[in-house]
Parts: sequence; structure tokens; C-alpha cells
Amino acid sequence: MSARIYKPTRTAMQSGKAGTKQWVLEFEPAEARFIEPLMGWTGSSDTRSQLRMHFESLEHAKAFADKHGIAYEIETPRPHRLRRQAYADNFSYYRLK
Repeated sequence: MSARIYKPTRTAMQSGKAGTKQWVLEFEPAEARFIEPLMGWTGSSDTRSQLRMHFESLEHAKAFADKHGIAYEIETPRPHRLRRQAYADNFSYYRLK
């Protein structure tokens, strides 16, 4: 039983930082998924793959994993770099023509 601890990233449709401040502990799948023959749906008998736990800090997530004997791997987020540009730069393409 192993897990990964990470900070979720923003979705492509999201401009704000909602839902990106908490750390997530998510279990790695223990077995491969299968295609159910009758309906063709993807199935799995691994119930831990459905579990996702949110923590306020990395230390809380590590403490939980250590307390319950869960091997974990931490994925650190890349630093966010702010690109500063003027509003007029949006229209510079049209001025050059």
C-alpha cells in the first residue's frame, strides 16, 4: 500500500487559486483496471483508488501516513512565476503590422 502526497494544480478552466491550497493524499492503484464484459465499463476491485484525503499542510499529511504505516512519495509543486506585462502588450501585434 503506497500513496502520493501532492498539491493539486489549477484546471485549464480556472483562473483563480481555489482548491489548490490543501495537500492531497491519494493511494496508488494496487491492481490494474478491467473492462466489464456486459456493459463495457471500466471496473476495479481496488476500493482505495477511490479514496482521496485532503490536509491543511504537508506535515499533517505526512503525520497521518506515518501513523497508519502508509508508504508515501511527496510531489512538491513547482514555484509559480508571475509574468508582469502591461495591458497594452495585448495589442502590440496589431501595431507592428
